[in-house]
Amino acid sequence: MMASASQSEAQAGASKGEPDQQTTMSAEDRLEYLQMETWLDDHGEFVHDYFARKATRSMIDGWFIARAVNSQVYEAGGARNSTPTTSSGSRHSSGANTPVRKVSASEFEGRGNLGPMIQTVDGAPTFLREKPPSPSSRTRRTISELKQLDDREALFELVKDIANDLDLTSLCHKILQNVSILTKADRCSLFLVQGSKGAEDCYLASKLFDVRSDSTVEESLKEEIRVPWGKGIVGYVAKTAETVNIADAYEDPRFNCEIDLQTGYKTRNILCMPVYDLSGDVLGVAQVINKIGIKEKDNSSFNSNDEKVFSQYLQFAGIGIRNARLFEKSQLEIKRNQVLLDLARVVFEEQSTLVNIVHRIMMHTVSLLKCERCTVLLVDDSSKRRKNKKEAKEMGIFSQVFEMAYSDLNSQDDDLNKLSSEDRPRFPINIGITGHVATTGETLNIPDAHKEPRFDPKVDEESRFHTRQILCMPIKNTAGAIVGVSQCINKLDDTPFNQNDENFFEAFAIFCGMGMHNTILYEKACKAAARHRVALETLSYHATAPREEAVRLKKMVVPSASTLQLYNYSFSDFELDEDQTMQAAIRMFLDLDLIQKFRINYEMICRWLLSVRKNYRCVTYHNWRHAFSVAQTMFAMLRTGQMHNVFGDLEALALLIACLSHDLDHRGTNNSFEILVGSPLAQLYSSSTMEQHHFDQCIMILNSKGNEILANLSQEQYSYLIRLLEQMILATDLAVYFRTRGDFFRLVETGNFNWTNEEHRDLLRCMMMTACDVSAICKPWEVEKQVAELVAGEFFEQGDIERKEFNKTPADMMNREKKDMLPKMQVDFIDAICLPVYKALTNVNEKFTPLLKGCVSNRERWEKLAAENEQRCKESTETEEKEKDESGCQESAPKRERRNGRQEAGKK
Repeated sequence: MMASASQSEAQAGASKGEPDQQTTMSAEDRLEYLQMETWLDDHGEFVHDYFARKATRSMIDGWFIARAVNSQVYEAGGARNSTPTTSSGSRHSSGANTPVRKVSASEFEGRGNLGPMIQTVDGAPTFLREKPPSPSSRTRRTISELKQLDDREALFELVKDIANDLDLTSLCHKILQNVSILTKADRCSLFLVQGSKGAEDCYLASKLFDVRSDSTVEESLKEEIRVPWGKGIVGYVAKTAETVNIADAYEDPRFNCEIDLQTGYKTRNILCMPVYDLSGDVLGVAQVINKIGIKEKDNSSFNSNDEKVFSQYLQFAGIGIRNARLFEKSQLEIKRNQVLLDLARVVFEEQSTLVNIVHRIMMHTVSLLKCERCTVLLVDDSSKRRKNKKEAKEMGIFSQVFEMAYSDLNSQDDDLNKLSSEDRPRFPINIGITGHVATTGETLNIPDAHKEPRFDPKVDEESRFHTRQILCMPIKNTAGAIVGVSQCINKLDDTPFNQNDENFFEAFAIFCGMGMHNTILYEKACKAAARHRVALETLSYHATAPREEAVRLKKMVVPSASTLQLYNYSFSDFELDEDQTMQAAIRMFLDLDLIQKFRINYEMICRWLLSVRKNYRCVTYHNWRHAFSVAQTMFAMLRTGQMHNVFGDLEALALLIACLSHDLDHRGTNNSFEILVGSPLAQLYSSSTMEQHHFDQCIMILNSKGNEILANLSQEQYSYLIRLLEQMILATDLAVYFRTRGDFFRLVETGNFNWTNEEHRDLLRCMMMTACDVSAICKPWEVEKQVAELVAGEFFEQGDIERKEFNKTPADMMNREKKDMLPKMQVDFIDAICLPVYKALTNVNEKFTPLLKGCVSNRERWEKLAAENEQRCKESTETEEKEKDESGCQESAPKRERRNGRQEAGKK
């Protein structure tokens, strides 16, 4: 029974693998075999025990080969016969774009344990081990033993040699060694197809070149050799799938003799054949060179028998290579999944700030893709709120740019703010490569940047960086909207970005979008909490002015603008009491006829002015008096400077409201101080911290009951005025002034300004706001000097807090210990900020000349004081040095007497 079982198994295997032999068996034999097979199926333990005791190595190797062929055929057939199924009723939501994997843990049972999750050195969870399990190695026959076998036995032995090897490099080396033995060739090479066939990036690559039968893997490994598709003998065989047998290589025009010249090795004859996979496609080319034993003058070469044996062996080699590639892909897929797991962990662990999440994701990107630089550009949210898509594309901008270089991976600098360029000038999204990706959502893989028409070479010229390859991809949020662009530049090995890089980069872009979305939600929550604290703080300190005060102010007689000297640029509020400042503010609105034209209730504007004054804190300088003085200068520019003829009534109303409200709730400290202490305002506003708070306070008062002076404006007028208010109040931030004044100065210098152009009007209004904000520098000397002392006093108070509470040396202008430098600092302030804006405005309108003259006159005064201070300081230093020298001389006489006394005592 045991003997028959062995025979039945062999016959059953033969009947399945070779259908032609089944027809030669009789019906009785087939029935007997079927009965035996059924019995064996029912007695699995017996079969297992018998196989373990009786099976030979050749039976096991044969089973492996048959198993490999059958599984590949099944896989190919299954792939061809399967059809994708879709559900027409499927519904996509914001978080449901990722399909649910139909996988059960039970599917892994009986197929090897995945192993428990472990942690890497940095604590990251992973299923991977340091080294994947390697297939068991078998004892190989020596070359002399193989040469003693006939062709059939040698072929079978060599097939078994590669059956279990799943390492692609080791497998290819064995194949070449075995081919060398079978064909008795001196040297062999194997080229594998890389890239899509027929595509521009398709080529054949080999790291195992000129392998001998006695060489090792380490000896044979060389730098990768690439052969273009269709070029040379190897490329020709790959393209045409034809066998090439060349008796004299130098007579074939396709042969390239450069390698012979480099190595000193002479190629005489060549046999080159394609290697096929199961689908019949060429996956590589094998080449053997120089038949062993053939003398140089002999004309014989590889014969037809060599071609036959070579072809038979390459059939099995193709199966082995495909299996090794599948194994290699599976290992890479495991690693890829681990990378995505790490990214998911980063996304859900790091949600503190947008800078942190983008930094962590860029670190993974640069490390994995091995590129010189990675850049992430964020699209400004305001560009998404345009009226139409065309306007969004034309006016959209990149608001923030993050950049990381490969060298930053080893940097010890923990300052993440260096990665962000939020303070740099913003630029539109409708130009360049990143702009194209941001507006179209298309992925761009550019192998040569300087051949791409959308690439601007000036970028390289300015940065002194040579851009070669670019991979650029959009970043989308969970709703599918483009929120940014990610870009990789220059692979370290100087090769173009391939499809694998695109796939990885796409995953990074998806996770980056998820991380940004989560972080933005987190920041919104933090801002909401900060806004709540600011609101509570503000409400606890401020309150709307009571109606009774408004009624009292309403009954007062308002003097004329001439009586109050409101038309003069030299106006000073020092002589006015609080009620007179309110009357003067009302007179500005009356004189411009704004109350009548916009149907503003008189009692309501009185109450609004009182509420504005009440919402200014009692700080040294940035208080109601300063806001009133700024508004008076703006009024003088509108009336005396006749700018009311340039701007309309609505703009004049916005200018006055902006001036009176531009420092609401000022705390006597600047933006840098708010960021230093980490105040709720700094958490709420990332840039122009105090100015944005002033604007919010302005809107809050305008919307408070009894203060709605804009209630009778149309919706269009109201929206336009609110936009102007935000723009002009933010313009009082000197950082904004420095960013925008260059454009204004160029317009004035070239004479290309056109005040009907909305952009030019915006620039003019912003420059006028700055001129009014610093207009104290143009007042008469007595007024200017007093105001300068007030400003310095407020600055010194902030410097004292910085020194006391933060142990920080304040800036010179905040440092009370350097108060003698005030004249010098005033001169620098005038030269850097005041004079340029007054000169430009005077070139626009000659009626602003008094402002420029006042500024120049006060500069001369401050410069004179600075020179006097410097002279006094110099004289004081010389006096101290002289006194020190005299003191040293007076002390020298007693010292000499004591020294002489000690000498006399020594003698005695």
